[in-house]
Amino acid sequence: MIPTATIDMLDDVYAAVTDVCSGLDDAQWATPTDCPGWSVQDNLSHLIGTERHLEQLPSTAHRMAVPDHVRNPIGEFNEYEVDARRGLPGSQVLAEWNELVARRLDTLRHADTAYFDQPMATPTGPGTMADFLDIRVLDLWGHEQDIRRALGRPGNLDTPAAGHTIDRLLRTLPIVVGKRAGCPEGHGIRLRITGPTERDVHVEVHGGRAAVVARPSTEPAATVRMDTETFLVLAMGRRAPGDVDVEVAGDAALGQRVVDQLNMMI
Repeated sequence: MIPTATIDMLDDVYAAVTDVCSGLDDAQWATPTDCPGWSVQDNLSHLIGTERHLEQLPSTAHRMAVPDHVRNPIGEFNEYEVDARRGLPGSQVLAEWNELVARRLDTLRHADTAYFDQPMATPTGPGTMADFLDIRVLDLWGHEQDIRRALGRPGNLDTPAAGHTIDRLLRTLPIVVGKRAGCPEGHGIRLRITGPTERDVHVEVHGGRAAVVARPSTEPAATVRMDTETFLVLAMGRRAPGDVDVEVAGDAALGQRVVDQLNMMI
């Protein structure tokens, strides 16, 4: 099956990244983001590196001493691609991005089912190319938002890619509530994301397992409220709980444990 909706979201985010990065001056390209050690330009360079890999283009031969926070081969790959472009003008990196995503879209729009069914290692385990691209929307949109926050250019928090990303991140909420926050047996948590992308999620613990429930069987022990961007920066580990505004009602200690453990990125 060809994942048309996924391709459409990728197309939208590709264009949004181009738009937010167009016309930047040197100081803006160098603006630090929430990604440790990465500027606006570095975020774009990272996106280029992964898209080149997906397009089966050669990776950089550049090597350097990786930062201490990098602890796996994927992180090393990312740092090599980023550092390889640090000496380039931001406008040149953007030009490379625009040429590359045009090529990627041509590949995706003309690929057959076999292309999307091919086995592929994904950040969540073995899967297919379609599975990888489904996660790729999250990564691209997350970095688009990293760039927007750094530049003070908010936007696109209510797009299909935004909803897709929030829903993927919410898949981990039962682990956060049950295993990490230690919600007691028979109790539950309500997470209210107030918008622009809105979600109202209830997680309950029964039989020692936490799960999302469509109809709560009991009043939540705690309710946690935050807007879309706050959820994003917490769930993607971009900012610490103490650096954002979150409302907790009910069992304050339990609710705060949920907030403190909300980082869902592997």
